[in-house]
Amino acid sequence: MSAVPQTSTVKQALFAHAAIGLIAGALLYIVSLTGTVAVFFQEWQRFEQQRAPEMGRISPQAVQRAVEAVLASENGKPPSAHLYVHLPVPELPRTTITTDHQAVHVAADGSLAGPEEIAWSDFIVALHYTLNLPALVGISIVGALGVMMLALALSGVVAHPRIFRDAFRLRARSHGGIGLADWHNRLSVWTLPFTIAIALTGAVIGMATITAFGIGASSYGGDVEKVYAPIFGEEGKPDNTPAGAPNIVAVLDYMHAHYPHVRLSYVTLHDPGTAGQHIQVLGEHARRLIYGESYTFGASGQFHGVLGMADGALGKQAAASNYRLHFGNFGGLPVKIAYALFGLVLTAICATGSYIWLGKRERRGINQPRLRAAWDAVVWGTPLMLGSGPIDPRAMI
Repeated sequence: MSAVPQTSTVKQALFAHAAIGLIAGALLYIVSLTGTVAVFFQEWQRFEQQRAPEMGRISPQAVQRAVEAVLASENGKPPSAHLYVHLPVPELPRTTITTDHQAVHVAADGSLAGPEEIAWSDFIVALHYTLNLPALVGISIVGALGVMMLALALSGVVAHPRIFRDAFRLRARSHGGIGLADWHNRLSVWTLPFTIAIALTGAVIGMATITAFGIGASSYGGDVEKVYAPIFGEEGKPDNTPAGAPNIVAVLDYMHAHYPHVRLSYVTLHDPGTAGQHIQVLGEHARRLIYGESYTFGASGQFHGVLGMADGALGKQAAASNYRLHFGNFGGLPVKIAYALFGLVLTAICATGSYIWLGKRERRGINQPRLRAAWDAVVWGTPLMLGSGPIDPRAMI
């Protein structure tokens, strides 16, 4: 196979590709690996706490009893800003209530069935979303990693002019790193659409956060919720006067009567237990990428309106579709398996990139055993660490 002459564009693309990979290689590897594992977040929850009560559905009256019990158990504590009721869905047939202070499982009759204990699953998701750093810092870094991954994919194509022509051609000899480089390049081509989709949606999710904080600081006096309001809806006017539990039975009865084909997944109480509380119901629409449509209600159960995720402005629909496209939870188990396989390939691409760079240096007589050992520790130590369970960052101080 004749060598392809390297033009200045190709050389610059190769340099950019190597530089980005070296700067962010370890973090890209960790984010890719944890993202692959997090595809099965719901399944991991069920495996991690196998004795939690499960059900195909739960009655509105049972949800009401459970919410009242949770609110009563938090008397004397600072009021929670939100209370979330996860309703049973086929992928996770459990009812769970989460507040600022606790997360508890709910039995089918509405009784509280003990705390939710999914520390390992939550650790994986937090590591993927924020690298277990403070939220704004972590998600901004992960968003920047999405941009870098997109740049790596595009620069890799530019740096190898024959990459598509040779997409299914592998050189047999493996000495000198040629075989490893071939696999790195071919796997990159085969998964290019997936990589671009994951990198782009991840970059949008991460960078949107820091963008919202910037806009909020410059235009809304630091109120980030006003930035998100046109897309995800506004928070109600606060009124901290104590009040009883809202009428969730009326809300769920209304949804079942007027939207029978919508699969309800979440009930969110904003400012629960206060006079300013209101209710938001999230419903999943079949054959749509949106994570759900939001239906808003007053505390007594009166219907206020639909947010418009399903049929509103295109930008709003796109924003609501970003999350499912990124995590692959839109087509059942077959899509999850496909995302996991592609994610493993992407993780392997991240791992082999640095090995190829180290091999090139060694062929020029520059041996760096400590750097190679450090990369071995990242590649093999990360999955071993994840398999050992969650790590409390406080224990590392």
